[in-house]
Amino acid sequence: MNHIRSFAALVLAIALSGQSSVAQTPAKDPSARLREVLPADVAQRVLARIAQARERQLPAEALENRALKFAAKGVDPKSIERSVNEQAARMETARAALGNGRSTNPAGDEIEAGAEAIRKGVDDASVSLLARSAPSGRSLAVPLFVIGSLTDRGLSSSDALQRVLARLNARASDAELERMPGELPPQAVTGRGNPPAATGRDFGQSHKPASAGRPATAGPPAGVPGNAGAKSNPGQSRRPPPKK
Repeated sequence: MNHIRSFAALVLAIALSGQSSVAQTPAKDPSARLREVLPADVAQRVLARIAQARERQLPAEALENRALKFAAKGVDPKSIERSVNEQAARMETARAALGNGRSTNPAGDEIEAGAEAIRKGVDDASVSLLARSAPSGRSLAVPLFVIGSLTDRGLSSSDALQRVLARLNARASDAELERMPGELPPQAVTGRGNPPAATGRDFGQSHKPASAGRPATAGPPAGVPGNAGAKSNPGQSRRPPPKK
């Protein structure tokens, strides 16, 4: 019996040790992954910019994810570097704007959401006004992502801001705010390049703009002729068939 108990204890210890070693195995460092998917010179500059953002207490992980996402899509490395630099600059602007509206330091997801809103055309003054006017203690991450989504659907940034502020002052939940883009009438998105398919939660969960298809009435991608490049003669289709 003592031998059985000892053997059982040994098996249990080995199993627990194996689980512990697996749990302690760290995920692959995003920096190492970026070095794998980007040319050495570009990777060095991108990582330096990300390190600078981290030192300045900006959400550097979002920049890493941005670079990796674009690399996975086959985006040109120079364009990835430019995108990371531009987004880091927008994060700086967003943090300053949020700080001007509130006395507390903004959270990382609020900075990221503010940067996305600015990328979609919302100015820093509007970001500051939201921070100053929203109920105290309310996270601004989802409201900012929703404002960006509303402007992406055709509203002016001031109109989007006022609509979100009205809901915030009415104590709307994040889930209620997330439904706002889908409540817009069809004419609100007429002529806009982005279709009405992404909500604030789409942005908030993934930390990146949600992908969406083109609207049914939209033409081909920019730079691609509507007839796929085939030459045509507009008058040709109007000619009557030859007489037999």
